[in-house]
Amino acid sequence: MQVNEYDVIVVGVGGMGSAALFHAARRGARVLGIEQFEIPHELGSSHGLTRIIRLAYWEHPAYVPLLRRAYELWRELERLAGEPLLVTTGSIDAGAPDGRPIRGALEACRRFDLPHEVLDSEALHRRFQGYCLPANLVAIFQPDGGFLLSERCIVAHVNAATRFGATVHTQERLIGWEASADGVLVHTDRSTYATSRLLVTAGPWAGKVVRAVQPLLSVERQVVMWLMPRVPEKFVAEKFPVFYLHGDEGSFYGFPVFADLGFKIGKYHHLRQVVDPDTVDRECRPEDEAVLRQAIRRYFPDADGATVSLKTCLFTNTADEHFIIDALPQEPGVFIAAGFSGHGYKFCSVVGEILADLALDGGTRHDISLFAFQRH
Repeated sequence: MQVNEYDVIVVGVGGMGSAALFHAARRGARVLGIEQFEIPHELGSSHGLTRIIRLAYWEHPAYVPLLRRAYELWRELERLAGEPLLVTTGSIDAGAPDGRPIRGALEACRRFDLPHEVLDSEALHRRFQGYCLPANLVAIFQPDGGFLLSERCIVAHVNAATRFGATVHTQERLIGWEASADGVLVHTDRSTYATSRLLVTAGPWAGKVVRAVQPLLSVERQVVMWLMPRVPEKFVAEKFPVFYLHGDEGSFYGFPVFADLGFKIGKYHHLRQVVDPDTVDRECRPEDEAVLRQAIRRYFPDADGATVSLKTCLFTNTADEHFIIDALPQEPGVFIAAGFSGHGYKFCSVVGEILADLALDGGTRHDISLFAFQRH
């Protein structure tokens, strides 16, 4: 049997995989991308039109240098694609003054000299009238935040990759892979391929593709909602920054009105439902909407209008909610990028660069020690 050979094979061509495909192809590698669904699709973690990007990163200071590079690469992708992909609105991080999100965001701003303003709830409302936070919460406004057009970014990365010679197969399901000193054989329901480097960017399916990583990952059902605000002019992109809000009910994130879908909101860890990506309940129910309505009525009452749409997506969480980006132990030709824990999409552009570095150069200039496989 003739086996097609590639320098790099990418399994999973969503947000991360499309970027890895592009960066490897641009460097002249023979690259194959294998996607079990269409590109893009609504069954994983990258759909729903928009994803937040922000610099005032409270989760860990190590993310900020990666974000700066991610911004550069997103703007470069815009130029290649000839279309806008990153919309700047500014970003709001809101919460209790002594809470970890506010302390962490301030630390990031100060450590990396990021322009920012600290606003109490009254000042925030005067500045951005859609926000109506309780007096005990404060907000950090950072002007570089905004949102990415997530599905368009995937298409832009794939289109650019194919222009550099990449091959992309859709509707092709991985059956398994086997690594040896001679490389990696990748078996699908269509064929068998040989490669010297395998990049696994399979999102919620990563644990099924790489069994070694399965105990480290938890797939969670997530729901986001779009609604038409009662006072829409308060929620346009020019007057309403994207937000991360930590309140008594949990942590919420949201976006201004965009396209025809309206104001968008989600809650981190939603109903905390651990699921199998192949059998998850994708129907949205009244209890899903109720969780989000509660936050809208308390913090954004002028947005409390008619529901336009609800959609499910999937978070793939690690225990510490930091990513996994590393070579597999004992399998130096296989690399995994997984566990993006609901905050990874903004990094797709730079993660693609990192994965191409690892596959083609054996290392990367970016500090990814926080994401080591064996920290677990």
